[in-house]
Amino acid sequence: MKNILIPTDFSENSWNAIAYALLLFKEFKCSFYLLHVTQPHVYATADVPLVTFPRDIDQILQTEARKELEKTLARIEGEHRNPNHRFELLSAYDFFIDTMRQEVEDKDIDLIVMGTKGASGLKEMTVGSNTGDVITKVKCPVLAVPENVAFRPPEEIAFPTDYTLQYSVRVLDTLTFLAEMFQSTIRVLHVIRNEEERLSDAQKRNKELLGDYLRDKKHSFHQLTHKNLSEAVQCFTESRDIDWIAMMAKKLNFSQQILFRPTVAKMSYHTRIPFLVLHE
Repeated sequence: MKNILIPTDFSENSWNAIAYALLLFKEFKCSFYLLHVTQPHVYATADVPLVTFPRDIDQILQTEARKELEKTLARIEGEHRNPNHRFELLSAYDFFIDTMRQEVEDKDIDLIVMGTKGASGLKEMTVGSNTGDVITKVKCPVLAVPENVAFRPPEEIAFPTDYTLQYSVRVLDTLTFLAEMFQSTIRVLHVIRNEEERLSDAQKRNKELLGDYLRDKKHSFHQLTHKNLSEAVQCFTESRDIDWIAMMAKKLNFSQQILFRPTVAKMSYHTRIPFLVLHE
């Protein structure tokens, strides 16, 4: 992990994600890219969106963003000074996802770290709109950090799977690299709806391949019976004191059941456990 991209809207939620990333990579040499994106106003005319860039507004907004980024950097230097870390400040007046994709490519980004609340702060979603868009639309691993969660080294990482995918080595390398950084144990979790449910031949092969890959890593396989995937993950995280939940972005329907379920009181793990979303 050499290049870390952290989008910020200068909220405390964003700051918490920054502080979490700095502590996570405290012992490693990294380049952090702090990015603020101001999105242009969009007006729809005859069903065709027209983007307006008022005269000089982009320069004004970027100047203000630069000042806020420099304040953030000063706070980092005051609270988390680290000779292992270098920083680059980025501001853009453009569409958020387009900018994120471009920066991931231009800066050869290894990991995006951001708060789960998102700039919109949508309360009906467990993951805010900006974070949800990044997870589903930007092909780069994302560590989504809940608001106010305190950093602690991840000792236990849950990896929910339905074994319908044959995971690529590149995806698994990201997961195991981060796990080995902290000597974390990967807990592979499969949820079935009833006791009669059996793995297909393809699922069995994928499970065996996953087991072969993890053979020399700290890991274990688990199976739970529950009609609701998200509630099963909740039970598992609480029973094992899980620190992170890792999942594949490619299995969008599967991950949506965990990440994008409307907030209810019993889904407390959304507010205290970071999500590591892996991409091909």
